[in-house]
Amino acid sequence: MLSGGYDYGKWHILLAVLAGLIMGPLDASIVYIAMPSIAGHFGVNPTIVGWVSMSYLLVLGSFLLAFGRLGDMFGFKRLNLLGLLVFTASSALCGLAPNLTALVILRGLQAVGAGLTMAMAPAIITAVFPANERGKALGITGMVVAVGLALGPSLGGILVDLADWRMVFYVNIPIGIAAYLWCLKVLPDAHASQRQAFDWLGAVLAFLGLFAMLLFSSRIQVAGWSWSFVLLGLAALTLLSSFIIIEKRVQEPMLDLKLFQNRIFSAGNGASLMNFMTQYVIVFVTPFFLQTLLGHSASMAGGIMTAFPLTVLFVAPLSGALSDKIGQRGLAFTGSLLCTVAALALASLDQHSGPLDVAWRLSVFGLGTGMFQSPITSAMMGAVPLSRLGIASGVLATTRNIGMVLGIALGGAVLSARQVAGPEFLYGFNYAYITAAAFSLAGTLVCLLARPAPVSSSINSPS
Repeated sequence: MLSGGYDYGKWHILLAVLAGLIMGPLDASIVYIAMPSIAGHFGVNPTIVGWVSMSYLLVLGSFLLAFGRLGDMFGFKRLNLLGLLVFTASSALCGLAPNLTALVILRGLQAVGAGLTMAMAPAIITAVFPANERGKALGITGMVVAVGLALGPSLGGILVDLADWRMVFYVNIPIGIAAYLWCLKVLPDAHASQRQAFDWLGAVLAFLGLFAMLLFSSRIQVAGWSWSFVLLGLAALTLLSSFIIIEKRVQEPMLDLKLFQNRIFSAGNGASLMNFMTQYVIVFVTPFFLQTLLGHSASMAGGIMTAFPLTVLFVAPLSGALSDKIGQRGLAFTGSLLCTVAALALASLDQHSGPLDVAWRLSVFGLGTGMFQSPITSAMMGAVPLSRLGIASGVLATTRNIGMVLGIALGGAVLSARQVAGPEFLYGFNYAYITAAAFSLAGTLVCLLARPAPVSSSINSPS
């Protein structure tokens, strides 16, 4: 599948890919901090300004499968460069948005660029690195994502305080330009070994079905069980069912369902879905706990929340390198189990808890997340053939995005059900964390089904 050889070493290629990939988590965490300023600028309430993030998540989750397939067809370098261009240009336009409607639309365009780079990165890394180094490379990838998440709140707060909310979008421009030029220089040219057809019907059904499902999941706690939302849920089920039927019959499908016959790949996706649901219940609920119940300021809450990504930053590369030597399943299982323990520990917090009480629990959750993500990704991507790396990468990115949306929706639904004064409000947080622990435990059990890929074998091209 890959051609043209490697003019640059695999580590240079990895750094170039990560230079572009860091913009996604950095942008996400910066934008959340700027939400109150955006709402104040346009004079809207928090529910309305939430569409600035919702449009991004909906478009991102709906396109990732198609992007993965296009990467297999047209080459990962070409699609990655296109993603960097779209993301950088749309970031500049977001900063110039004259009204909230324009900003919401432009955030959707920004998600297209982010989705292209997100879907290509694991495929490029898997294609370039041999099996005995893939875990280390993916661990460094997890570290860089954690850096973006950790840097976002503090950098966003500084930019908003010194200038205004538009700067949180402008900061992507120099990073995007540098990443584009770097990737243009060092990424190997790659193309499909033979001409392939694109599954347009499958792409449309997947986009509409995922969009409807994500919209239904994310807004049901706000809209309630109205007839319109019941119909939306049925439409999502019908569209996705039709998509699966079509993919079974198409000669060159957008989603190769045979991949799920592989035990490692299917179990890895299931465990990743549960882990990201757990993660985003906690990420969504904890800021409310810190600010609403404990009365901390936004900057203080942001500092406490940083304990999670900072721990991932240090653990992920170590876990990835270790998985190359001892295998992936044991580390993934242990990491997921630690996430379960941390979620249960968070459920024991109350109105008398101090900042350190929250921070150490988030650090344990970060330890588990860092141990889990690199090995499980290495096992999954190592279990698929080279000709399907793009599809596998798109599936993984889609699974994670669905987990994010479902986690936020679940956390919001539990809190909404307990939005009353007094001890019942505290119970809402307890229930949310216990729910997160239940999903994490389910993911931990699924990890047992993912037998480790042999470390000695490789599906990769020579480095």
